[in-house]
Amino acid sequence: MDTKTIIICGVGGQGILLASDVLSDVLLEAGYDVKKSEVHGMSQRGGDVISTVRYGKKVYSPIVGEDEADMILAFEKLEALRNLRLLKRDGKVMINDFRWDPLPVATGTLEYPEDIAERVSKKTKNYKVVNATKVAEELGNIRVANIYLLGVLAKEMDVKREIWEDVIKRRVPQKAVDVNLKAFAVGFEG
Repeated sequence: MDTKTIIICGVGGQGILLASDVLSDVLLEAGYDVKKSEVHGMSQRGGDVISTVRYGKKVYSPIVGEDEADMILAFEKLEALRNLRLLKRDGKVMINDFRWDPLPVATGTLEYPEDIAERVSKKTKNYKVVNATKVAEELGNIRVANIYLLGVLAKEMDVKREIWEDVIKRRVPQKAVDVNLKAFAVGFEG
């Protein structure tokens, strides 16, 4: 199997690092070699966060260049656009319909782009917009949006559902296992 690359991106506080840890553990348990890198400089203040997960028979580097990623899982719309340059032509993009105004937008210096889906569609026709935030609210815990998004991603991958569920049980806080498993199931079955 050739090396595959998944980018998980969003803003600080959305659970991106937990999601990339879960994804990495799932892939390891499925028998792949896995390399991961993260950039989360100002993540605690709502800054951008990106995690790159690469997997395959043998992976030599966690670093990915432009036009090399197979999938982008974006927890925030603008972050999907910001990282689109990394996606292969006709790669897959899954976008949470969530808006977080970066400081230049919040102060009125710049405007938040309203045509994000249109811009994504110029790079790939393989994109999907979901409302993970709404689903998480309906499940009673806004913090499970990341695991819902992993469910959406898992449906696109060839890894047994049981592996995902076992890793989620180990990785999320014990008191939140049930709601996280429910969020994953909704994303996977949706």
